[in-house]
Amino acid sequence: MTTAGNDDALRRLADIEEIKQLKARYFRLHDTKKWDEWVRLFTPEIHLEIDGTVLRDPAELARITSGWNGNAIAVHRGFMPEIDITGPDTATGIWSMDDYLEWPERDGLPQGMRGYGHYHEEYRKIDGRWLISRLRLDRLKLEVFEGGLPPV
Repeated sequence: MTTAGNDDALRRLADIEEIKQLKARYFRLHDTKKWDEWVRLFTPEIHLEIDGTVLRDPAELARITSGWNGNAIAVHRGFMPEIDITGPDTATGIWSMDDYLEWPERDGLPQGMRGYGHYHEEYRKIDGRWLISRLRLDRLKLEVFEGGLPPV
């Protein structure tokens, strides 16, 4: 392999690792409710689709997410990433996921959910930093607790 080939391979591996770190921060900042930091993980023109809702504004995304998750215990996990570097500043990824959200009881019944599925994402590198530009969550299964879910 040529020196240029080695450099390209190393850059590709470094980019993949940076995207993995980005997704890890996505989950940690969401679950710890650090919304100001969390929203900075997205490009300004984010396209996000979750459970039939489409959002395109990072501030609106943070407002809606923080409002619904405000008093919930949240645990998100992503694993088995399939990341493809599609250009010098673009990439795609698919992550297996599960999430657990638990809200205070309502009428003596537990409120919450556990979900399973895949994140389908696109990333862009802006000013040397990878960001999420498109995110779609496809759920394979959703288990809702006996007390249901709070309104969005």
